[in-house]
Amino acid sequence: MKKVHKKESPGHLLLRYTLMTTGASMAAAAIELFLVPNSIIDGGIIGISLILNYLLNIPFGVLIVLINLPFLYFGYKHIGRNFFISSVFSIVVLAVVESLLHSVPGFVTDPLLATVFGGLLLGAGVGLVIRNGGALDGTEILGILLTKKIPFSVGEFVMFFNIFIFTWAGFVLGWEEAMYSIITYYIASKTIDTVIQGLDETKAVIIISDEFEELTSAINDRLGRGVTKLKGKGGYTDDDKDVLYVVVTRLEISKLRQIVVDIDRTAFMTVMDAQETHGGNFKAQIH
Repeated sequence: MKKVHKKESPGHLLLRYTLMTTGASMAAAAIELFLVPNSIIDGGIIGISLILNYLLNIPFGVLIVLINLPFLYFGYKHIGRNFFISSVFSIVVLAVVESLLHSVPGFVTDPLLATVFGGLLLGAGVGLVIRNGGALDGTEILGILLTKKIPFSVGEFVMFFNIFIFTWAGFVLGWEEAMYSIITYYIASKTIDTVIQGLDETKAVIIISDEFEELTSAINDRLGRGVTKLKGKGGYTDDDKDVLYVVVTRLEISKLRQIVVDIDRTAFMTVMDAQETHGGNFKAQIH
């Protein structure tokens, strides 16, 4: 019998769309109150829309919707209906709020301040939209589709795409403005990552040791973390190995390392970044 999955609850749907509205509004404020008054742009479709707005005097809101539509269509075909609806909604909110703020004077005139705070506000807004299932920029959708046919990753494609945009901005807006735009893009990108992944940095740790039982007990007792035992096999000796897997916060890495050294100095330990951590009572275990 096929399992029937519950639909998203009305309360969660309302919260998600409220957060997307907030994120799109923040992005619009960053564009109109910080970036545009100082002739600074962002990368991707937002950057293209800002350059065309400068060249052709077509409203930014119209451009951002029209240019994104083909990419959103492909997103609908390859990612899903919910993504398409959420993205269209967010982009329309961005366009409407941007047009409402068009007559509001710029917040700052110092290009460096506009670059830093505009990038932070834009990144936080875009990140909030992405975290809740939408998108304001179709560049990565295009990258996902094209990288199936070209020998580049999505990240490499987006980087090359933005190099073209910032070079174009140098000819249109001026090279100083283009350099400020690159800084804005970098700040916005890092802020997007922070918003999407959260502020709590977690680390996934793999430990291979013959003292696995004592290590498990010590990690439980001294660190208060649960440990998962995995079965492994040595590639050279073909011996069975117990592999320990534990997730800790960034601040607990030093303490975990000390526990391992105290018990088994020869243990093999690998520390990896964990993008997100959910479930397993992880939050409740943080001291």
